[in-house]
Amino acid sequence: MTQRLEIYQSMWAMERRQTDGHERSLETNIAMIAQAGFDGVSAGYASRDEARRLAELLAATGMHAEAQCFPRTVDDLQPVLELATEFGVHHIDLQPDVRPRRIDECLKLIDGWTRLAEQVDFPVYIETHRDRMTTDLHFTLDLLDARPDMKLLGDISHYLVGREFAWPVSDENHAMMHRILDHSWAFHGRVASREQVQIEISFEPHRMWVDLFLDWWRYGFTSWRRRAGPDDSLTFTCELGPKPYAIIGRDGNDTTDRWAESLLMRDWIRDLWNEVVLEDESMVVSR
Repeated sequence: MTQRLEIYQSMWAMERRQTDGHERSLETNIAMIAQAGFDGVSAGYASRDEARRLAELLAATGMHAEAQCFPRTVDDLQPVLELATEFGVHHIDLQPDVRPRRIDECLKLIDGWTRLAEQVDFPVYIETHRDRMTTDLHFTLDLLDARPDMKLLGDISHYLVGREFAWPVSDENHAMMHRILDHSWAFHGRVASREQVQIEISFEPHRMWVDLFLDWWRYGFTSWRRRAGPDDSLTFTCELGPKPYAIIGRDGNDTTDRWAESLLMRDWIRDLWNEVVLEDESMVVSR
């Protein structure tokens, strides 16, 4: 076995929310994702019936699951751990649905969730996300000062738009993002600009932002490979969400085909991972 990349598709991103009112069934979405060669899906694990239904569909395809949850207390995590244990997951994506203003209030929650996570044999990662405990880049870095072993799930789009980094991105801001990436054990993928959290990645004028994120993800992949075990797997979830994340036109519909862009991102990420692996192997040979 060797380190490997697993690319997931977000079930939230499969929602159309178009003006025609049509939504695909869960079965259709899972079939689309499997046929497109994804390795798994990211989905909520709030309901036992929904978790069981998803697990049954995934079992037929061989895909894995990232379980999302939004706890507000320490105890809120327990039922999610039980569902994840029963139905199986690669890891849990914990979005802390609280907004403390002081570090010590956060540490009580983080320590409690950490103790619960020690009871299971899959990892629990805390996502970097707006309107959550980790909403602010500087505050999250302060959390890492206090809990340097905290494992993040890096959705770095929120920090670019949240801090409205000037272009070109300064060395200082790159360094802060690199520190987040050095603590990220999984990734969510979308591309932001200074003003929007999710821009159309297939638009050529947005290529400057796409290249910025590819460079950050390259750094994150390289960092993860140094930290992870020899047989571990890294997940990257394509998470191009529906409106209001997606930019819409006057007709109220997406300006691009988000599914097609998810496939484009999948290919970019796969190529990027292969490049990182080849670079690492070349360095080993040259020593």
